[in-house]
Amino acid sequence: MKKILWIVLSLLLVTACGNGGQKKVQPTSEATETKMEDANTVYVYYFHGKQRCMTCNAVEKVVKEAIEANYASNAKVKFMPLSTDDKANEALVEKYEISWNGLIIDKGGNNSINITEQAFANAVNNPDVLIELVKSEVADRLN
Repeated sequence: MKKILWIVLSLLLVTACGNGGQKKVQPTSEATETKMEDANTVYVYYFHGKQRCMTCNAVEKVVKEAIEANYASNAKVKFMPLSTDDKANEALVEKYEISWNGLIIDKGGNNSINITEQAFANAVNNPDVLIELVKSEVADRLN
């Protein structure tokens, strides 16, 4: 019963934060190609749209605070909030198959994990769980 409740809550969050009416834009020759600066850097990408719910804002706040508190002095860890509506981010949105919101931790472009579901499940009521998850995933990629 608890599992069904979590599934229903997750679906509600995804639907509330989604932009179902937005059309998928096909890449054009004018699209800006986004390149990573350093293959040794761990990037924590938080993708978001224009309209953001309470949980969307909480995810960004908790993750940003986790990175600042634990990796502020480490130049090899970067938190990057990115708008999915910005043409400059189109390549990353396509690469990680983001349709509305997403939290991706990546190193070198091929060592990534999508922790969106866990982030949205914990950001509001269990932020410490999300902080520990972010710390763990970043640490795994730094080693």
